[in-house]
Amino acid sequence: MNAETATDRKAGGFPWVLVVSSLVALAILVSLGNWQVRRLAWKEDLLATIDSRIHAEPVPLEKAFEKMADGEDIEYLPVEVSGTFVPNAEQHLLSTWNGVSGWNVYQPLRLDDGAVLFVNRGFVPFDRKDPETRPESRPRGEQALTGLARLPLSTKPGFLVPDNDPAANEYYWKDLAAMTRAAGLEGEEVLPLFVDAGPYDDPQVLPIGGVTNIDLPNNHLQYAVTWYGLAISLVGVVAVFLIRRYRGGPAS
Repeated sequence: MNAETATDRKAGGFPWVLVVSSLVALAILVSLGNWQVRRLAWKEDLLATIDSRIHAEPVPLEKAFEKMADGEDIEYLPVEVSGTFVPNAEQHLLSTWNGVSGWNVYQPLRLDDGAVLFVNRGFVPFDRKDPETRPESRPRGEQALTGLARLPLSTKPGFLVPDNDPAANEYYWKDLAAMTRAAGLEGEEVLPLFVDAGPYDDPQVLPIGGVTNIDLPNNHLQYAVTWYGLAISLVGVVAVFLIRRYRGGPAS
């Protein structure tokens, strides 16, 4: 009975469609694994760069713009800024901090030369969005602070991100142009940069500074192992199928 079965299988010809399809799938899986390995190297380099940069000595804002003009990446570069916050011009970006939902408060800072820089002053809980609920958070007079340079986004980062609603003062991504219009600063010199303020002396006073998210996920090794594992499994399944087919064993 087994001999007849083996003869019948051999008479059916070599399963070229199965083998070719499997080779194509194998190439795709290996390519995906290789891509994740490259992404892993890129992410590790990025994390190392960010870590070294955020611990560097802060530089004046003018120096940061000189670096940017020279083509250097200034993302997360510590900078020193000073000026006077524009009153009644807070813009609120939906955020979380230590598991609590709320808003990051972006407020324009007028520098000594008259230019305007949007500063992420920090986090306030969801029900403290209205400045009237936290009068102690209103800055008065000249302010000097240190923070991390952050580049604005040119477009919405993905279709899953909701659209900003400037009329309701609710933002889901950092749209500098929309914030500028909503703050009534059209026609003024608004610098193409955000600064995330660092921690303040009193962490109990709102907003809470130093809330920049620099804990970037790095799951590329896990993804690479998954793709390579699927490739090995595919090879094993096809190999067992062919061996059983041509040795006369039961084929699944």
